[in-house]
Amino acid sequence: MSKQALERVGLAGRLEHRPIELSGGEQQRAALARALINQPSILLADEPTGNLDSHTGTEVMELIRNLNESLSMTVVLVTHERDLAEKYADRLISLADGKIISDQPIRRAP
Repeated sequence: MSKQALERVGLAGRLEHRPIELSGGEQQRAALARALINQPSILLADEPTGNLDSHTGTEVMELIRNLNESLSMTVVLVTHERDLAEKYADRLISLADGKIISDQPIRRAP
């Protein structure tokens, strides 16, 4: 794995560790590092906070937000957690039975 990608997600010191030696949050960050290696313009994140405690989930989402801003990378986030989507997304598209039922921008207070 690219050392630069690991540095970007805060895992430079874990380069020689096996996945089983990483915490759940570190495993999520390692997955993000793998996704960054080819410098994609779009990051697909399917339930990136699944199986994480709320603190670690917030850390992972802050990292994704930072990647979105610093790399000008589009992030498509799939989640069942509406609060999470409303906190981090710029646009919220809701699906039901495989069909779009709403598509709206997220307005944040100034």
